[in-house]
Order: sequence, then C-alpha cells, then structure tokens
Amino acid sequence: MKVQNYVSDEVNIAKFAVNFTISFFFGVMGDKCLNLRASLVPGLFRTDVKGRLSMIKLFKVKEKQRELAENSNGKPPVKKQSAGELRLHRDISELNLPKTCSISFPNGKDDLMNFEVTIRPDEGYYNGGIFVFTFQISPIYPHEAPKVKCKTKVYHPNIDLEGNVCLNILREDWKPVLNINTIIYGLYHLFTEPNHEDPLNPDAAGVLRDNPKLFESNVRRAMAGGYVGQTFFTRCI
Repeated sequence: MKVQNYVSDEVNIAKFAVNFTISFFFGVMGDKCLNLRASLVPGLFRTDVKGRLSMIKLFKVKEKQRELAENSNGKPPVKKQSAGELRLHRDISELNLPKTCSISFPNGKDDLMNFEVTIRPDEGYYNGGIFVFTFQISPIYPHEAPKVKCKTKVYHPNIDLEGNVCLNILREDWKPVLNINTIIYGLYHLFTEPNHEDPLNPDAAGVLRDNPKLFESNVRRAMAGGYVGQTFFTRCI
C-alpha cells in the first residue's frame, strides 16, 4: 500500500513538473507550443490544448468579422487619427474667422495637417492686398506650434523675403491652449499694425520707424508688382 502511494505521488509530481514546464513554454512561445505540448504527453493535456485552440480560433473569427464590417462599404479601413489630428479637426470645426480671412485645403480635406489661409486686409497699409500663408501641423500638436510661412512675397517688417513670420505665439509664447483661430487673428493683426521693434526685415522696419509715408509708398509699390530697392515683388492686389 505504501509502495502504491509512493508511486502514485511520484506520478503526480511528474505530471505537475511536465505540465509546468510545457505551460511555461506555451506562455513564452504561444501557438508554436500547442503541437509540442500535445505530442509530449498524448491525452494528458488534451482538454487544455483544445480549450486554448478554441479560444484562439474565436479571437481570430471576431477579428475577421470586425475587418469585414469595416470594409462592408467597399472602402478601405479608416485610418486611425492621431491626437494631433483630432485636436486640429476640433480647431477647424470651431473656426470663427472674419470675412477678410479664409481657409482652404489644397491637398483635399483628407489632409488636414497641411492647409492654407488667405488674408485680405480691409484697412491699414496693406488694405486690398491678398496674402496666402501655408500651415504645417505637427503630429504632436498642440504641444508644438504649427509651422507657418507666407507664400506671398511681401514688403513687411515682420515677414522676411523667404516667407518666415515673426509672431510671438508661433515661438516662445506658444501654449497648447492656443488654437488655429488665435494664430489667424495674430497674422491678420500683423497687417493692420506692423511692428518695427521686432523685425525680420530690418530695412522695412527702419523705413516704417523713420518715415511712415515712404513705408506706405513702398508697400503700395510692392503690392502693385514692382521693385522696392533691388527686390522685385509680384502683384498681390
């Protein structure tokens, strides 16, 4: 009787050791261990293996059903939007622009991260001009300010001849609570009140500071299409 118990205990310990070892490999190697596990001890783990196989099969079926549902309209699966795209979508839907500003999507509305803003000032030195700005939005927006450039060559103290824009909220004063609407109003403000104290075009800034009448004449000449000094400007009026 004692011998039988001893043998029985040994068998149980052996089963436990084998089960533990194969379960460990199963956990590490996943599906690849199923056939190995079943072949090592035929019949011993049959129920467990079948249960795992059934569960894996169920997951695969559900995944296939989800893919079929997404593609049922004949269109490719919708690309998951990043946090930046979701925030930008909200910003654009909440735009409250003056009649002098408009937004467009040259690449189509599937590409929200790149768009253009057109500003048509109705007062000040730049009254009647048409100025186009490109916006490039980072995937981590609003934690990084949009990259904004002026597509229209303009004689302006705060916009250089390469289109770089000097606007504080696009640089050190940017905060995630700001939005696209805020930037567009800031750009519009540059045309109604150009600032000679923080210039990107020092020559234009110096003229604005020392001789506002000459500055106004230079702006009108540039917008009409012509030379200001050695620089030619394309008509934008």
